[in-house]
Amino acid sequence: MEFKQIIQDLKNKVYKPIYLLTGEEEYYIDRISDFIEDSVLDGGEREFNQTILYGLDTDLLTIESEAKRFPMMSKYNVVIIKEAQNLKKLDGLANYAKNPSSSTILVLNYKHSKPDGRSAFVKEVKKNGCFFQSKKLYDNQVGPWIDAYLKSKRFSIEPKASFLLIDFLGTDLSKISNELDKLMINLAEGSTITPKVIEENIGISKDFNVFELNNALGTKNILKANRIINNMGKNEKAHPLPMILPSIYRFFSQLLLFQTVKKSSEREIASALGVNPFFVRDFQTAGRNYNTKKVARSIAALRKADNLSKGIGATGMSNHEILQELIFEILHT
Repeated sequence: MEFKQIIQDLKNKVYKPIYLLTGEEEYYIDRISDFIEDSVLDGGEREFNQTILYGLDTDLLTIESEAKRFPMMSKYNVVIIKEAQNLKKLDGLANYAKNPSSSTILVLNYKHSKPDGRSAFVKEVKKNGCFFQSKKLYDNQVGPWIDAYLKSKRFSIEPKASFLLIDFLGTDLSKISNELDKLMINLAEGSTITPKVIEENIGISKDFNVFELNNALGTKNILKANRIINNMGKNEKAHPLPMILPSIYRFFSQLLLFQTVKKSSEREIASALGVNPFFVRDFQTAGRNYNTKKVARSIAALRKADNLSKGIGATGMSNHEILQELIFEILHT
């Protein structure tokens, strides 16, 4: 089932006897589980009819016993198993899943992976309950997700601010939503989140970051690029090389794609590159400074820097020295 449909059914009080929530993206699993935990029973009912267990601290017999228990002065008995991926021999619940209690809502949060789809338990859940797989978003899907998340709460965000957030937090939707929620507490409804807001509230510099470094490389602004990497070198903990290199690599990979796509409207180019149309002009500028051969040489320099950062062919260079050499090679390629 799809996330939106599950939430809509829950809002309409259409419940399944078993929810097996699996996958690598925690955000959607937590949203569904928390909704059930907070909404199915009222405060008085929860005391007697809601049980929360953890995979490491329980077993299948206990879970089945709780699931078969009749509710007290309530229509439903809610049993939530967090960290269910730590349970052993999940197939032991197959018989229960074949004939689940109609008065129980059993929720298993199976994070970071998924159980074998061929197992008897999973097959029975798909027949009689709800099987949901929460997949990680691709990098180019996170920006639109942020836009939609903020729009649902009557806020908006500038593309550059969105990029800074993703570059700093990665694609973990739980981390991103937590930071956005904290931001919105301090902003008036309807506000637009800018790079300045990100800098003041999250601590990401709007001037010395990988986005600005990529911009400096694309425009071949040698002075700006060196200022940025020198600033990064002063605080390597906040700017670790393993976080910087993938972002620069992604920029040049997209630039290589830009050089090969049929030039059309900005929106079509943005779609082909998987970026916000706001950034197309940056690639148009970079495209004038780097032909296909120069982009290929820059990517080769990035691979060399990546190997050096992992100790392959290293000659005692620090991470900052590796970054300095990489930026020099790219700008003078």
